[in-house]
Amino acid sequence: MSYNLARFDLVSIRLAVACAQTGSLTAAARGSHLALAAASRRIRELEEALGDTLFERHARGLLPTAAGRVFVKHGLGLLQTMEQLGAELADLRQGIARHIRLCCSTAAINQFLPPLLARYAQLQPQVRVDLEEQVSEAVVAALREGRADLGIFVEGPDTAGLETHFFRHDELVLVLPAGHRLAGSKKPLAFVDTLDEEWITLTAGAAMLMQQQQSALAANRPLRLRMQVRSFDAVCHMVASRLGIALLPKTAAQPIMRAMKLGWRPLSDPWAQRRLLVARPLGNSDAGISALIGFLVKPSQNANAEATKQ
Repeated sequence: MSYNLARFDLVSIRLAVACAQTGSLTAAARGSHLALAAASRRIRELEEALGDTLFERHARGLLPTAAGRVFVKHGLGLLQTMEQLGAELADLRQGIARHIRLCCSTAAINQFLPPLLARYAQLQPQVRVDLEEQVSEAVVAALREGRADLGIFVEGPDTAGLETHFFRHDELVLVLPAGHRLAGSKKPLAFVDTLDEEWITLTAGAAMLMQQQQSALAANRPLRLRMQVRSFDAVCHMVASRLGIALLPKTAAQPIMRAMKLGWRPLSDPWAQRRLLVARPLGNSDAGISALIGFLVKPSQNANAEATKQ
């Protein structure tokens, strides 16, 4: 079946999305600055163009059908693309020649990237770096699926099909509540000796959670996950409330640990010393992306980062 795409104007798409989100044609029409009759007509015309019913009408409002859910999913993507197009065109008029989509792990953002991106913006004001934060597995997926031009992540995920470069080192340390039985020493501790504890971790796909799970499995011991959260700050708040212990990159966690009066202890396991990689899809020789990679991995940038940590 072919569709008359010319009838899928953005106002009607936005209206259909609003109907799905609010469950009310009246509310969607008001939010779209349309008269109720005009909004009803637009939804009807969309359904005629598709040859499918998008919404079930009932006394309390609208409920998306299966076709409606598919339409809304792709409609949202289209609206976001058009908004990005408008923003990039506006940037172009202000002298910003291009956008580079950079997808990064939390470890890279919290420890290294802000001063680097600020410096790059000064050196290359015509380039806008659009940053998205994801766990390492999701960064690699975004590169493979074409949703990111460049990625920075903790070494570990499969990098087949990617061109990778060394970016930075970091170190994982145990984060402990004040007065915890493991907090009385700075002597490195083996991870296996912590497995009687309950753990606060990041969400699935985070490189350090995957390493913890693999190490517990190798020791034939369970990893006692109590809570999973999305940020280093949230991890430390849970630890401060004595809900468990955690593992975080030392450089990123130290300011939070000092503020919350948390203890920390190094790990003796070799995997606690990590490498972060910068990557792009193989075969992508875009000069703008190459220039950003060169800036990020330049030895002097690494030296500056080390000086900042000390």
